[in-house]
Amino acid sequence: MGDFAHDQDWRVLVAAKKESQQSAIPPEWLIDSKVLHELKQCPGGRLLEPSPAKKSTILTDEELEITERYSATDLLEKLGKGELTSVAVTRAFCKRAAVAQQLTSCLTEIFFEKAIERAEELDNYLKQNNKPMGPLHGLPISCKDTFRVKGFHATGGFLTNLKEPAAESNSALIDILLDAGAVLYAKTNVPQTLMTADSENHIFGRTLNPHNLNLTAGGSSGGEGSLVAFRGCPLGIGTDIAGSIRIPAMCCGVYGFKPTANRLPYAGQTNPPGLIRVPGSIEPSAGPLGHSVQDLRVAMAAMMQLRPWLYDADAYDIPWRDPLPLEDAAAKPDGLGRKLTIGILPEDPAYPLHPPVRRAVQTAAAKLEKAGHRIVWLPPDADREVGLGMRIAFQFFGVGWEGGVPQLAEPPVVSVAVGSHPFSKDPPPVPRDPSPIRFLGKLHAARGAFADAWRRAWKENGLDVVLAPGALSPAVPLDTYGLPTYTVMWNLLDFPVCLIPFGKVAKSLDPTPVKALSAFVPDYDPEALDGAPVGIQIVAPHLRDEECLQAAQLIDRDIRSSVPERER
Repeated sequence: MGDFAHDQDWRVLVAAKKESQQSAIPPEWLIDSKVLHELKQCPGGRLLEPSPAKKSTILTDEELEITERYSATDLLEKLGKGELTSVAVTRAFCKRAAVAQQLTSCLTEIFFEKAIERAEELDNYLKQNNKPMGPLHGLPISCKDTFRVKGFHATGGFLTNLKEPAAESNSALIDILLDAGAVLYAKTNVPQTLMTADSENHIFGRTLNPHNLNLTAGGSSGGEGSLVAFRGCPLGIGTDIAGSIRIPAMCCGVYGFKPTANRLPYAGQTNPPGLIRVPGSIEPSAGPLGHSVQDLRVAMAAMMQLRPWLYDADAYDIPWRDPLPLEDAAAKPDGLGRKLTIGILPEDPAYPLHPPVRRAVQTAAAKLEKAGHRIVWLPPDADREVGLGMRIAFQFFGVGWEGGVPQLAEPPVVSVAVGSHPFSKDPPPVPRDPSPIRFLGKLHAARGAFADAWRRAWKENGLDVVLAPGALSPAVPLDTYGLPTYTVMWNLLDFPVCLIPFGKVAKSLDPTPVKALSAFVPDYDPEALDGAPVGIQIVAPHLRDEECLQAAQLIDRDIRSSVPERER
């Protein structure tokens, strides 16, 4: 465990950081201790049910309306017209984020005061110029802790990085957000190593899931998922290399989008110590989390409008497109008229889905078929199976980690100590080679064969998109999530994916417990998971991000009709 095992230096640093974080919340925004205790003791851990933001008495009625009634799309329209001021919107979300932090530990760096100053500047700009500063004018946006914001730390969940000075410059995507007129007000929590689905580290503690405080919020963008679910932000930015946007989105019951890598810039972020970004390996992707597919589309279009390549040389200089009009879109006021051909990802017998997840996929497929879409239940194929994609992906990660996760220079948190990180114990599909170049070449060949199998499936079936489970399981008890089996395969292929929250665990519908086949897969416990969110993934081919979100919006609309509230 290195130096941290032999001295108490890090404890002093952590105490100072926590004190600084606490002092960044105005005293009048602190919840009364009695109310705080009552909210944390909510029955079944279901924090959202007693309306915690209202019960905290921190927000005014107007601020509750701003944070609960409007989508990011609505807010941008009102901000651009001057119907709401950025100061009012920013203060409302800062206050709600402060409440969320006290109940779920979702934040890391807090800069509410600077955010309100920025909002004042934007309001003045609108008055003086009679136009918004940019496509995200005045909108409060949070971001994952790995993004560097000038003047603040970006620890990425590692104690070692707490010893580093505050960032002297912004990550590329932060500059885009600021140039687009956004207001940054907080960064959000992540797991130690950034490679588990439990967002816990020794600096900021553990982020809790507001749907159920006893279940994981997901990772590695777990703080974002928790904050969005609490409606502590209208829009958040996370990153994804194995499911790190989609897993928290699913666990917390919100929407998330993993774009094709390098559609948005990734440069200037904090990476885990020892991790090397290998060109041609699996690239991480930055993307939004929000409250609707429409908000995700608006966010992507706004950020892409500023040409990401001008901020990051590795980003694609490809404009954001409005997909071609759908065949009979003219007859539909929302422009979502054409019927889709949707492939259903086959379940991998080695990684069986939890019953509520299987039910969500089957229910969504049935509703889409009823709505007139063509549903293709793709047959199992060893060349494109879920487990194979996961094992190839993990071997690529091993190259980036120079053969494996390095020895931590600090005590591991529980999820890391129990081995929940995504490095499979199954036999590798590509044998090791003494030559790193030959080995990487063989890995590329394996990925190429996997990608070609999926290309054939797309072409032979005339697919628009694939519908897949959001994950093997719903949100599960802390430190038990295991492997990102049904998410990492799409990172390997570099396909864009939209996570749609759909379905919930209902012990009355799926009452039988299921024991997992592997120690790296969680059990299904209907009592413990009752009410937990479930989700589905909508997947499109490489660089078809626009079509992915267009299809996801249509699918999201059609699966909502006639669905009982408990199953939505």
